[in-house]
Amino acid sequence: MAQRFGGKFSPTPGGSGGPPSKDAFRGARRTRAGGRVNFLFLAPLPLILRAFASEPLGLALNLVALALLLLAAWMTREGILAHEAYDARKIARRPGFPRKIAGSLLTGLGLGVAGLAAGDGLLAPLIFLVLGTALHSFAFGIDPLSDKGMDGIDRFQTDRVARVVEKAEEHMAAMNDALRRAGDRGAEDAMARFQASVQTMLSSVEDDPRDLTAARKYLGVYLMGARDATVKFADIYARSQDEAARTRYLSLLADLDQNFAAKTARLMEDDTTDLDIEIEVLQSRLGQDGIHLTRDTS
Repeated sequence: MAQRFGGKFSPTPGGSGGPPSKDAFRGARRTRAGGRVNFLFLAPLPLILRAFASEPLGLALNLVALALLLLAAWMTREGILAHEAYDARKIARRPGFPRKIAGSLLTGLGLGVAGLAAGDGLLAPLIFLVLGTALHSFAFGIDPLSDKGMDGIDRFQTDRVARVVEKAEEHMAAMNDALRRAGDRGAEDAMARFQASVQTMLSSVEDDPRDLTAARKYLGVYLMGARDATVKFADIYARSQDEAARTRYLSLLADLDQNFAAKTARLMEDDTTDLDIEIEVLQSRLGQDGIHLTRDTS
């Protein structure tokens, strides 16, 4: 009979062999900041060889071109990450600095300087500059140029929501970093389930910023407490592999997951109740004005 073996590096939803649960991947997205972006860091490296095979002016120009192209690659990667964060949120402000656009301009400038270092006159570097900028923009796009999901919503409320969402994401990132130190995939799986519940609450708050008051304690105090508990657990477990500490920590995550999910459900129920009340008030007002609505039974 075949027997499934498990252990630390092959966890199950319950912590012993087999594949991780589907909840561990809920809400996960594959980042676009890889592949082509990584190639941008490798492509200009041959300029190092060309630089040290050139006269002093050529050396300087090639090294400047290399620095510009590497800076362009870094700006592009940061711009893609910022764009992904913008796309992931229902309410978001455009990036404060257009990193992908800057990456396109730096790419064109770097290629232009590299062409100038080749000594082919001014026309070739100019062509490299224009084509490099245009092709980079075509390949990676440009940064978001407008705010999203803020039409008709009070700016003060959206600012509060944006700050809370950003802080919550910082807490979740800190928890993920801490659990990587612990090296326990079962705990990471439980954390993924908990963070999926947190993301659902964040989406609810973004849909209706009025929910922020009711959810603030969860997204602030409770999430900060979960971060601190995770850091302490990671330090203890990485040092001593204490199973009792692991059991208590997993129980804490399960409780938090249930509480966040229950609170989000109540927020959604309150939204539905508020809508029903608004409809009843509107119907009453229309009835006073002699306008009677008929129900659509089709």
